[in-house]
Amino acid sequence: MIIWLASYPQSGNNFVRSLLSSYIFSQDGIFDFKLIENIDLFPNNSLFEQLGVNTDNKDEMYKNYINSQKILNKKDSIMFLKTHSCFVNTDKFKFTDRHNTLGVIYVVRDPRNIIPSHSQDFKITEEQSSKYLLSETFLGQESRTHCTTYLGSWKNHYNSWKVFRRFNKYLLVRYEDLINETDKTFLNILKFIAHLGRVNFTLDEKKFKNTLKTTEIGKMSENEFKKFDQINIKIRESLEKELESEMKELNYL
Repeated sequence: MIIWLASYPQSGNNFVRSLLSSYIFSQDGIFDFKLIENIDLFPNNSLFEQLGVNTDNKDEMYKNYINSQKILNKKDSIMFLKTHSCFVNTDKFKFTDRHNTLGVIYVVRDPRNIIPSHSQDFKITEEQSSKYLLSETFLGQESRTHCTTYLGSWKNHYNSWKVFRRFNKYLLVRYEDLINETDKTFLNILKFIAHLGRVNFTLDEKKFKNTLKTTEIGKMSENEFKKFDQINIKIRESLEKELESEMKELNYL
C-alpha cells in the first residue's frame, strides 16, 4: 500500500525521498540519482492514462484520484509516493482515503524560511511568496508528466494531513531536525515504516552509514538557507500573526 511523503513545497521532501531511495532501493545504501525514480510523484499523468482518463480534463482526473490509487495498491508491497497536494476531502473531490493509505510521512518547515527558497524557485518577490503561502486557492505548477496540484495555504496544508494521526498512520518530520539531526530523524522514519508494515525493525548499520554519507541535500543557493530574520520584517510579522497557533505547536515561536 501507499506511504505518502507529503509536504508543502520547499520543505525538504526531496531530501527524505533521497534518503529512503538510498537505504531501501539499493544494495549498499550508496546514493544514486536514478534511485529516486523508485519514489514517483502523485498526481502524475501516466496513472490516469492507464485508466483511460483524458488528462486534459482536470475534473475527470480529480474524480479518479482514488481509482488510480486502487490500481497501485493491487501490488502486494509498500509503495512510496511524493506529493505536495493538500489533503482534500470533499463530496466532489477526495485526494486519498485511509483505505488506500498505509501511512503518511509529513515534512514541515518553518514557513518564514520557505519564503526565500519559494520566491527564488518561482521567480517572484518575497511579498508575493508570502501571499501564496496564505492563499487558500494556491495551485502547484503543471508539467508535461505531472498535473496541477492543489496546495492551498501553508496552514491548511499542514493541518489537513494531521487527520491520519487518529489512525496511527502519521509521522511528522521537521525540516530543521532533518538537517541538524539527520541520523536520529532518519532512524525514526525507518522505524515508523517498519511499524506500518508490522515487521520487526533491524537496522543495517553499514547501509545506514552509507546512506547518510552519500546522500546530500545538494548544492543550494544562499537563499535556500537564508534565515527568516533576513526577510522583510513586515512579511515576517504578518506570517507570525496568521500562523501563530501552528508555529507555536511546531516550536517555531
